[in-house]
Amino acid sequence: MRKAIITGANGLLGRTLCNQLSENWDLYAIVRSKSKRSLDSINYISLDLSEDFSFKELPGEIDCIIHLAQSNRFKDFPEGASDVFSVNVKTTHNLLEFSRKSNVKQFIYASSGGVYAESEHLLKECSPIHENKKLGCYLGSKICGEILVQNYSPFFTTSIVRPFFIYGSGQKRNMLLPRLFDNVRNGNSIDLIGGEGLKINPIHVEDAVLSIESLLEKNNSFIYNLAGPEILSLRQISEGFGNYLKERPVFNNIDSSSSNIIADISLMKSDLHTPVISLLDRIDDLK
Repeated sequence: MRKAIITGANGLLGRTLCNQLSENWDLYAIVRSKSKRSLDSINYISLDLSEDFSFKELPGEIDCIIHLAQSNRFKDFPEGASDVFSVNVKTTHNLLEFSRKSNVKQFIYASSGGVYAESEHLLKECSPIHENKKLGCYLGSKICGEILVQNYSPFFTTSIVRPFFIYGSGQKRNMLLPRLFDNVRNGNSIDLIGGEGLKINPIHVEDAVLSIESLLEKNNSFIYNLAGPEILSLRQISEGFGNYLKERPVFNNIDSSSSNIIADISLMKSDLHTPVISLLDRIDDLK
């Protein structure tokens, strides 16, 4: 069996990916601590990626590293900036060096769809990214990680994925879609710019995982957007949640204009996987 290291294995994407790959891969999951959802078929390695660690703590003869971990303090600036740098930049470099010295064949890095500059058009993988001053600490660290990863492409296959609003069962409640669901359920006001609010194409974690599983069979270094099959406004999403909950959403309409965050997924569909899961069909996963 091929061997892979997965960081961030307790997160929504990491946990679901481990479940998907565990039958055909020998998996080493890096976590801060084992959770109640740990699988017997997976080898867990307890490491705090915000701290220094030795390569000796990692297994040998690894085929692929899937680096999904991100700092839990990504919203806590400037107090959490050191943690963001350590996990999102320093650890990325350390894992790349481990990969180079250990003859790893492939390195997959999870960035974010939030790195793109505002646009009225669909966001392609070649679309401009935000100016440095607009990226902020978290997205800036993701771009730093991308640059590091791309520079190691002479040594092994490097793949970068930019997910757009992943959602699924067990997701942290401070993420966009669970937070929106809770606001509708609790009768909290939801700000909408321009009447409809932001338009997005969120992706269910199961579609994201199938895309990454397909990526494991590629040997070309590319960047891929990962997003869902439908474009929805925040109003449409909130009203869908309201119908499910039998609650009327409370909106605060803001008279302003804003760009949407909609990924072009042509490359994802042609190379990896065509997403099929509709958000409003899987509202149960957001409870």
